[in-house]
Amino acid sequence: MQNAAKPRLSLLRIIEMNVGFFGLQFSFGLQQANMGPIYGFLGADEATMPLLWLAGPMTGLIVQPIVGALSDRTSSRLGRRTPYFLVGAVICSLALFAMPYSPTLWAAASLLWILDAGNNITMEPYRAYVSDRLAPDQRPIGFLTQSAFTGLAQTLSYMAPTLLTAFAARDVLDDNGIPVIVRLAFVVGGILSISTIVWSVWRVRELPLTDAEQAELAARPLSARSALSDIVTAIREMPRPMRQLAFAMLCQWYAMFVYWQYIAFAVGRSLYDTTDPKSAAFREATLAAQQIGAFYNMIAFASALLLIPVVRRLGARSVHAVCLVASGVAMLSIPGIDTKAGLFVAMVGVGIGWAGMMGNTYVMLAEAIPPARTGIYMGIFNMFIVIPMLIETLTMPFLYQPVLAGDPRNALLLAGALMLLGAVATLFVRAGGRPQANEAGSASASVPA
Repeated sequence: MQNAAKPRLSLLRIIEMNVGFFGLQFSFGLQQANMGPIYGFLGADEATMPLLWLAGPMTGLIVQPIVGALSDRTSSRLGRRTPYFLVGAVICSLALFAMPYSPTLWAAASLLWILDAGNNITMEPYRAYVSDRLAPDQRPIGFLTQSAFTGLAQTLSYMAPTLLTAFAARDVLDDNGIPVIVRLAFVVGGILSISTIVWSVWRVRELPLTDAEQAELAARPLSARSALSDIVTAIREMPRPMRQLAFAMLCQWYAMFVYWQYIAFAVGRSLYDTTDPKSAAFREATLAAQQIGAFYNMIAFASALLLIPVVRRLGARSVHAVCLVASGVAMLSIPGIDTKAGLFVAMVGVGIGWAGMMGNTYVMLAEAIPPARTGIYMGIFNMFIVIPMLIETLTMPFLYQPVLAGDPRNALLLAGALMLLGAVATLFVRAGGRPQANEAGSASASVPA
């Protein structure tokens, strides 16, 4: 669909089209807040913890580019992207319901693979759906609204176990050692995952394909071979600004993966003086980590909304660099904080950085890629997220003892330094510069600077 033919959407409709992103990100938030502790409850040790998180980067690396290529070539009564939303949401919901019943470490790790596959099947077409549906000058609103829903959903998902202590005591455990409040939180996530996706696709349907787009699809029918061929071609022809984003993404996503894996263990040492995942003190540390995680996601929610006019005025590139600096400084400060109140202060910086990561990078990407190949490039862009996670997963077991002295607080220092490096790298990306005003007086896509 040509940009000129796209009907403009009201803010309410843009919000409604992103409600499904709330359910998707609630699922991700449950993983970030609970998978480390769940693995600890089931007997995992800290040094090998990253290997148990391998599901996310691996499924993202495989699933999202393929789904992106397939969705670009899909034509159905429901649309190009919607069939993938729905299939992914069903898989995600089923895995969420099953996760807290895991009897062993290998069962939990296996379910995480299924859960992440479902999340990734949904994620990439959702990004493409927003880019497809909105005119260029409305995309910052669309993607930063997604970022706001990310913050809101993950605030609630991080807080869910704490809130559920109103209905079940925090020390009541199931037979596998996982707290009942964690099981209940995953049930809530399973319900939200499917219901919010259905709401969005019902309220804001995809635009019908033009005659030219239908003719192009008919000339290049959907198949596994054509999808793989499209991926290879798209990587070879990747726009230069997208290539430039790769290093900045490596730094920030390696850092964020380290943070998610080790924050509960770092809080356990610094505030509760414990290294034992089976102790009551560690369960307290886990709840504390979830509470500060909820707070940084609340900050991300508010920041994403406040960033919309700032990005439209100044451009995504410089704003994102500032966001990463805020996150880096905050992560560097965490190991020296010995009060819970101090951790909440640090979370302001982490939340600002998280808002930028979930919104600004997609504003820059949408500006750099051809509209006809949005799906496949959104899928390939996810490789810029999951490859850093994969590198972290494979390298941290070798760094943790000899370089980081077996201390999760040192892991957070590494994460903070990488965030600052990512901020510097962002400034060299030739996309997301200050927008120029078009003849009608509204902001148009920026010219690479």
